[in-house]
Amino acid sequence: MRHILLPAFLMLGLTPSLRAAETAETVESLLKRATISDAIPQAEVEAFCERRVPPPPRIESAAAWESTAERLRQRVLDEVVFRGEAAKWRNAKVRVEWQETIDGGEGYRIKKLRFEALPGLWIPALLYEPLKIEGKVPAVMNVNGHDRNDGKAATYKQLRCINQAKRGMLALNVEWLGMGQLQSDGFGHYRMNQLDLCGTSGLAPFYLAMSRGLDLLLADPRVDPERVAVAGLSGGGWQTIVISALDTRVKLCNPVAGYSSFLTRIHHHSDLGDSEQTPCDLATVADYTHLTAMLAPRAALLTFNIKDQCCFASGHALQPLLDAASPAYRAFEQPDRLRWHINHEPGTHNFEQDNRQALYGMLADHFGVGDAKEIPADGELKTADQLAVELPADNLDFQQLATRISRPLPRAADGAVEHRRRQLRSLLRIENNKLELTAHREPEVKLADGVIATPLTFRINGEWTVPAVMFAKTDGADVAVLVSDQGRQSLSREVAEQLDAGRRVIAVDPFYLGESKIKSRDFLFALLVSAVGERPLGIQSAQLQAFAQWAKRQAGLGAKHVRLVSVGERSGLATLTAHALSDQIDAVDARGGLDSLKQVIERGYAVNQHPELFCFGLLEHFDIPQLRELGERRGD
Repeated sequence: MRHILLPAFLMLGLTPSLRAAETAETVESLLKRATISDAIPQAEVEAFCERRVPPPPRIESAAAWESTAERLRQRVLDEVVFRGEAAKWRNAKVRVEWQETIDGGEGYRIKKLRFEALPGLWIPALLYEPLKIEGKVPAVMNVNGHDRNDGKAATYKQLRCINQAKRGMLALNVEWLGMGQLQSDGFGHYRMNQLDLCGTSGLAPFYLAMSRGLDLLLADPRVDPERVAVAGLSGGGWQTIVISALDTRVKLCNPVAGYSSFLTRIHHHSDLGDSEQTPCDLATVADYTHLTAMLAPRAALLTFNIKDQCCFASGHALQPLLDAASPAYRAFEQPDRLRWHINHEPGTHNFEQDNRQALYGMLADHFGVGDAKEIPADGELKTADQLAVELPADNLDFQQLATRISRPLPRAADGAVEHRRRQLRSLLRIENNKLELTAHREPEVKLADGVIATPLTFRINGEWTVPAVMFAKTDGADVAVLVSDQGRQSLSREVAEQLDAGRRVIAVDPFYLGESKIKSRDFLFALLVSAVGERPLGIQSAQLQAFAQWAKRQAGLGAKHVRLVSVGERSGLATLTAHALSDQIDAVDARGGLDSLKQVIERGYAVNQHPELFCFGLLEHFDIPQLRELGERRGD
């Protein structure tokens, strides 16, 4: 419920607009005054994440590492990939539908097909098939990256598949979610987090699209299961390392400019990946250094580019991966199975001829097919229309999946306040947060009409520096803590209102908002915060609880009544969760907030715009009405 403040103004004999006009300019200048360097939020989020990334694996023997790798594999699949509804998708029957066959070029044909990654979500694909096949042959699943327009029809990808077929291999060319034929707003990668909000892993559709592709290949009686490979560029490189590390049916892999360690990314921001590359909670189990070591003793070629203008440049990305994986290959006495290739020409983000020939050489050495030299095939390239695969009109995307899953949510729940609070704390990952806070006060500033402003810098739990300004006009015992999606600099009107209501005011910029905004790759760091097992919403909520606690316990302040006032959907959710969890907060006034978390899905919100709203599993157990109700229950 919103609190009506007009009577308080009238008791003072003033109108709200008059009081705001008298003090707004001076208040506004104080709200806009920089309190901390913009380097501080950046450094703190980097340090916060770095402390939580698991260190590179220690490998003492082949047997010990094999056991550890299998345990990590199962944990990633169970605890990260197949959560929520994805556990049901995992065991769904694979459906494959074959369509027309078209002429390829000399020695091969192209078969069009589609397969279900999960019920209702079809993936278009092409099988490049040699015209003459004798006995068992190798197979390669070719995955692509962020080729939004061309997708599976990208020239460099066609040439790779054609060359594999001409060498006697079956080459599967699969489309990637959100690219090519699957390009749509609903498949935007930053919308996969809508599934996370519902308690279902947004990573699962990506993983299933790959594992179903392997299922398809290995169901072909012509395929030699000991000679199955995966290769791809960029997002395809990410797909390659993930499926190859987690599915040992892959016997050879070639990720090209597709990934680096989380520790590398923290300091080389070009490497910070999209939602699927920075999935929620992955780093609570494994870093990409572990995934690389988990390839051993299978054949692996790590390809990077010397002057990559996109991401994962060889100079910083490659060595930490080799340092992590080489001991595993040595333990298995197979050091030659781990190879790397650094591309110099063109040296940019590419899977062009030099990089393709490195792959062909790897296939020749380990699968016994062909040689490293590319077979010219420019005259055999097809247009995207020629390679188009018919898809169902109602093919599901991320947003449609999230809409379906969200319909019965939140799940029915009943319980005492403390039980529900424990549940909410667990979702926000603040169950062990002690809310330790210290405050540094700068000299007071006397404003017009007897208002005294005090710039503050809070230090919370030894990890976060949070700027604020406190305003006081009376010795009133009530305090209002103000927060806005647009930062405290936008709160001059709200400050004036609360002062005129006889309250002291603390205008704050908690994590990610206002002056606490992360300077470089802000939302990608928010994703990384979730990947290391924390939650941006939980950090904000804990900080708001800490401010309220400080206001009540601080000598000389000793507030009897603390209310939170928020402006905006993001700060509003943080405010409601803080109120639900803290007895130190007596009331909330969430202005412009959400009526339901389902609006996040209905409005097509993406994590790059509203990172705090995508707290994993929150909607599964709480919606806005349940949060409000919990805040109003003070214990039972």
